Amino acid sequence: MVTEERKNEQTVEQQVNEETVEAIFAEGDVQVEQVSEEESVVELDELQTATAKIEELEAKIEEMDNKYLRLQADFDNSRRRAKLDMEAALKYRAQSLAGDLIQSLDNFERAMKIESDHEETKSMLAGMEMIYKGIVEALKKEGVEAIEAVGKEFDPHMHQAVMQVQADNVESNIVVEEFQKGYILKDRVVRPSMVKVSE
Repeated sequence: MVTEERKNEQTVEQQVNEETVEAIFAEGDVQVEQVSEEESVVELDELQTATAKIEELEAKIEEMDNKYLRLQADFDNSRRRAKLDMEAALKYRAQSLAGDLIQSLDNFERAMKIESDHEETKSMLAGMEMIYKGIVEALKKEGVEAIEAVGKEFDPHMHQAVMQVQADNVESNIVVEEFQKGYILKDRVVRPSMVKVSE
């Protein structure tokens, strides 16, 4: 009888234990499922945050690339402008000097037109002519030359018309007389010729 009771107790204990274990496992599954769902939500949030951060960084990189390209273009343009300015400065470096010397050439030309029978005056004029030719040659080496005017068609960029006359056997708009020589430095006019033009 004692043995039978003992068996019954063991059977009841075993059933209780099995039910408890099943209940524990059932609760564990629910907890595992709950943890898995919570972890999934956390992972999804982290993924969305990371994706947003990546998009933000990609936008910043694109903006930086655009800024870099604009700065590079500005730098290239500045370098090109500086090079052109330097070339122009070298090309036209004699312009200021030429402008000053042209006045002296005018004075030399007026002085050399003086007629004289006196020997000393003639030798002085010969010396002045040599100086005049030396200045003209020095200016030519720098690219300064006199503008050809008489017999040429009037060009408002090269000539300054101060008179207009009717001239026989001359076409209209032709320079018939030059009052003051004009000079050009390479392709830039230093001083236009002062001229008389046919109507």
